[in-house]
Amino acid sequence: MAIELTRVEEFALITLNRPEALNALSMALIRDLSARLDEVAKSDARALIITGAGPKAFCAGADIKELQGRSLMAQKQGGEFGQATFAKLDTLPMPSVAVINGYAFGGGMELALACTFRLATRNAKMGTPEIKLGLIPGYGGTQRLPRVVGEARALEMVMTGRTVDADEALRIGLVNRLVDNANEGDAVAAGMAFAREFSGYSLPVLSFARDAVKRAGETPLHEGLKIETDLGTLAFQTQDSVEGMAAFAEKRKPVFKDK
Repeated sequence: MAIELTRVEEFALITLNRPEALNALSMALIRDLSARLDEVAKSDARALIITGAGPKAFCAGADIKELQGRSLMAQKQGGEFGQATFAKLDTLPMPSVAVINGYAFGGGMELALACTFRLATRNAKMGTPEIKLGLIPGYGGTQRLPRVVGEARALEMVMTGRTVDADEALRIGLVNRLVDNANEGDAVAAGMAFAREFSGYSLPVLSFARDAVKRAGETPLHEGLKIETDLGTLAFQTQDSVEGMAAFAEKRKPVFKDK
């Protein structure tokens, strides 16, 4: 199966399993990914971890051979479906963590950008090389990349197609942390350790926080402040907020129930 969905303790783990093609994104693989994301959304997982099979690549991008000879309509529909699939990560009830183990180019980079957080192994290489093929990123890269690293850096990466190594990715905020990559298991374990820093909190409140921060880059400050107030009021109405404040007053650890 090109997309493997497994459960590891409280986490859902999606593995792009096409290592012979550096986990390149065929349309069949994107359809499988879309279906697996739907399964994750219905699960009780506390977070989603996404990684690539093999030591070389998270995902090397689109399957170029599949793109050749496409009609204009097929290309447009393919781009829209890829965007819609990656957008599912924005609406999952739990946060997502991309563990970038090796190459993350083109669509692979865009998949990582769609996740809530990104960790990279020290041998990771990232970029949007579509310009070298006479193309531009088509699965959300032109929109998500500037929101993560700023317009100037995004323009440089998209318009030159140059590769960013792990150290630079960390420096410019493209990834949250670097992790060791002695083997695949180490990187995934690091991703789960990172996820445990937030997975014990209330999932509805985590979603409110994620939504508020993401919308900060899309709205004027006065509108963003209203969004923050509205979402903060919703958080205040949850049973988990009552539990959290009571636990603080009673000097004990809160027991959140996602309600």
